[in-house]
Amino acid sequence: MKTAVVTGAGSGIGQAIALKLAEEGNHLAILDFNTEAGEQTAEMIRKAGGTAEVIQCDVSSTDSVEAAFEQLERVDILVNNAGIAAVGNVEVCGPEELDKVYGVNVKGVYHCCHFAVPKMLQQGGGAILNLASIASKIGILDRFAYSMSKGAAYSMTMSVARDYVDKGIRCNCICPARVLTPFVEGFLEKNYSEEERPQVKQTLSEYQPIGRMGTPDEVAELAAFLCSDKASFITGSAYDIDGGVTLLR
Repeated sequence: MKTAVVTGAGSGIGQAIALKLAEEGNHLAILDFNTEAGEQTAEMIRKAGGTAEVIQCDVSSTDSVEAAFEQLERVDILVNNAGIAAVGNVEVCGPEELDKVYGVNVKGVYHCCHFAVPKMLQQGGGAILNLASIASKIGILDRFAYSMSKGAAYSMTMSVARDYVDKGIRCNCICPARVLTPFVEGFLEKNYSEEERPQVKQTLSEYQPIGRMGTPDEVAELAAFLCSDKASFITGSAYDIDGGVTLLR
């Protein structure tokens, strides 16, 4: 049985990916800062007949990630999903916010790759999948810090893929547009009245030419494929899953 490590799997896209990977027969190691949320995902996996463990981890901390990976005997699959969002342009984005986004979205990917790759090399290979974004490829209004971090995730993907292409380690990333997650629902509840939300949600949906936001399950299907042996000839690729955003812009 392969071990799949998924960061930030307590909800949303990360949870959907963890459930799908477990469904395909992998043992799940859920690395999450919020262990209560991680345990909820693990319990869903166990009830479905799979196996899972939860390890408390702050991906922005070198020591925390190192300690987490020390608890793992092997790492066959690594999904760097944990991330935070930030809204605002370069004037609005302050140094503290930039550092926070960088710490989670950039150093988090680095930390997990840094400690996972040696294990993968020892066991003869593995698959890494990073969650990037369409913000890696196109300019998005008022997403300065977030775009910076996802551009880095894209670049790190290409670098790892190139460095380990002949060592049995594949590395890819996926670039979603807006996905309807609990985070998006929370954003709407926090910033808009009950009367305003339907129209704002419609506007967010129409940003995608296909006319709606994606779902976590749709992202999970692509993620699971890229982490599987079915994708053994794929590395160094960035897959758009965006309802036509990059196609028509």
